[in-house]
Amino acid sequence: MNVLFDEPGPRARRRIQVATVVSVLGGALLFALAVRQFAVNGELDWKKWAPYTQWPNWRYLLTALGQTLLAAALSAGIGGLAGLLLAVARASRNVVVSGLARAYMETVRVIPAVLLIYVVLFVLPSLGLDLPLLWKLVVPLAVSSSAQFGEIFRAGILSLDRGQGEAAAALGLSTGQSMRLVILPQALRRVVPSLVSQTGGVLKDTSLGFFVSYAELLFSGKVLIGYYQNQLLIQTYLVIGVIYFAANYALSRFARWLERRGERTVKSR
Repeated sequence: MNVLFDEPGPRARRRIQVATVVSVLGGALLFALAVRQFAVNGELDWKKWAPYTQWPNWRYLLTALGQTLLAAALSAGIGGLAGLLLAVARASRNVVVSGLARAYMETVRVIPAVLLIYVVLFVLPSLGLDLPLLWKLVVPLAVSSSAQFGEIFRAGILSLDRGQGEAAAALGLSTGQSMRLVILPQALRRVVPSLVSQTGGVLKDTSLGFFVSYAELLFSGKVLIGYYQNQLLIQTYLVIGVIYFAANYALSRFARWLERRGERTVKSR
């Protein structure tokens, strides 16, 4: 069950299948053209791939992957917690609290994350706040993702029947207790796959660490390219692309597994 959009009907599913086939064929054609062009320019020669059979280079990239995962985990964790608080604030009966949360989410959603990075890079130091490199990446990503996480949590809350809150009130629970003990546990179960997918988006956004010279994958790849005097430009970015793809594919499969598990749990009740 996805609370963010309606399940497609038969006609929509056919269109999706056609679009998927066309996309796959188009991607395969582009891939074949790229491979041919790389072969013509000598980019597939063994001597250009040999450095990636050496453990020190892989150790360097795996260290960068660890830094990438650390930044993604901190950004998603802080952004997710802030998003949860924003969603609860949006659901508040206090119009001031709800209005402030809505204004924050609507504003932050339309601001590019790279603009927030520039604020951390150039505005905060002028105000006397110069963050460490890791936090120059984490803070803007957490702020940016908090709005997206907030919308996901809010969709989960709105997907529940209003009778849930009324039943909790009939049992004598306060509004806060109803939200904490009844509404949020059910809403969280419904949006877990979407939260994992959003975390994948945060993982990809860590490539913006390039702007703050944080040693994530993309920046480390640039350093590695410089070490080999720009001889491994294509090879390095292809390897980094494969690493990003593997990490995001694993997250995607994990989200799909959670979604199927949730569907089986609902059917078994």
